[in-house]
Amino acid sequence: MAAVLPTACEKTEAEPSTGSNSSGQDKAKTVVTEELKGEEVAVLTDAPNVPPPITRKHRTKVIVNLEVTEVVKKMADGVDYTFWTFGGSVPGKFMRVREGDFVEFHLANHPTSKMPHNIDLHAVTGPGGGAAASFTAPGHESVFSFTALNPGLFVYHCATAPVGMHIANGMYGLILVEPKEGLPKVDKEYYVMQGDFYTKGKYGQAGLQPFSMEKAIREDADYVVFNGSVGALTGDNALQADVGDTVRLFVGNGGPNLVSSFHVIGEIFDKVYTEGGFGQPNLNVQTTLVPAGGSTMVEFTLDTEGTFILVDHSIFRAFNKGAIGMLKAGGGDKGTNTAVYSGKTDDRVYQPEGGAIQSMPNNGKAQAPAKNKEERIARGKDTYTQICMACHQANGAGIPAAFPPLAQSDYLNADKSRAISTVVNGLAGEVVVNGNKFNSVMPKLDLNDETVANVLTYVYSQWGNKGYEVTPEEVKAIRAKGGTAPDGGH
Repeated sequence: MAAVLPTACEKTEAEPSTGSNSSGQDKAKTVVTEELKGEEVAVLTDAPNVPPPITRKHRTKVIVNLEVTEVVKKMADGVDYTFWTFGGSVPGKFMRVREGDFVEFHLANHPTSKMPHNIDLHAVTGPGGGAAASFTAPGHESVFSFTALNPGLFVYHCATAPVGMHIANGMYGLILVEPKEGLPKVDKEYYVMQGDFYTKGKYGQAGLQPFSMEKAIREDADYVVFNGSVGALTGDNALQADVGDTVRLFVGNGGPNLVSSFHVIGEIFDKVYTEGGFGQPNLNVQTTLVPAGGSTMVEFTLDTEGTFILVDHSIFRAFNKGAIGMLKAGGGDKGTNTAVYSGKTDDRVYQPEGGAIQSMPNNGKAQAPAKNKEERIARGKDTYTQICMACHQANGAGIPAAFPPLAQSDYLNADKSRAISTVVNGLAGEVVVNGNKFNSVMPKLDLNDETVANVLTYVYSQWGNKGYEVTPEEVKAIRAKGGTAPDGGH
């Protein structure tokens, strides 16, 4: 990161070519004296989209118009956060220029902003990466320029003090400087950027969550996410491609603290351009590190259909803090797809988390109790999405031979107290649900009475179940009986 430097340190004119740096200066002279043809306004895109490849064969003047706004947006279901943004979303707009382009940069800070902001582009050769020149008060616009001397994929971020706080609030993005010869043609390109967030409340605690400087200094992130929020790249937001496509991911890491172990489950990267440079790529890579304030480009061809999961392979960040995304691939020749990957050929229970009963994070105590059944259902949906859905699925159907269904469940509907006890105390051993045997583990969920009541009321309201309302008082009474897991008959 290049910090904001005093104005007196800024370079205002070319320095003479002397000694060992003459070759570098000569390179810069060669670039800046090359004919500049025409002018264009940069196409800026929100993640996961990227601007189209540059096809022109000459350098030009590129005008970049970027606006800083401070906005309240979703961090997770039921959780909001005040993001400071380059362009209204996190990560900031993706920019694409060509090596040698002369970039005239306009940074506007919206009048409603509470803070001054600036931008430090790692693609800039010059003090502060443009930070001092772009320091902009609310309601003002700053203009500076630079020549894109070096090709690569570069991070940009706000560098206004306190720098860490501005980055932690989402002020980062990527700028691609394409090499003169362009990039190899691929079928799909996407923009994925990781960031870590620090909130006063725990992960999943509902409401508008303020930034916690104390946690940020300790590097104790509550959320580690792709593209600014939990679920930004899952479900309907999943990346899309076809079997046979070659996919290029422009991957950045805004930090501010954590290094990413970027991995796509079920894929091997054919090429990895480490740290965003255009040197010789590494081949056949499983996981690649992306430093805070750094980037990488990965390319792979989809050889079979299915959903491929993007994660930070520091794995608790993926399944407990939000760093998870999806790429869905369809089509292709069915026979080849099956030959590449068969799908399930045996029906055994897979328990990657082990057989011991586990405790899950407490969902917090700050929120007032639900006022009515409708509010209980709404809050229960949030808890279900965050904790239960991975096993029991979005439609409550469960996974055959592994996780019992909650939809039209005879176990749930026959005995409300037993259902409460299952959540409070956990469940292990063989059980039967809707006539099918299961021999899995239901973790003991360390949730408070209110949260257990909410999530069970939500489950009872869905998928053909009997619509019971579960109250915190009922949960408290079951909990008071002790920590014995219910018998089978599940």
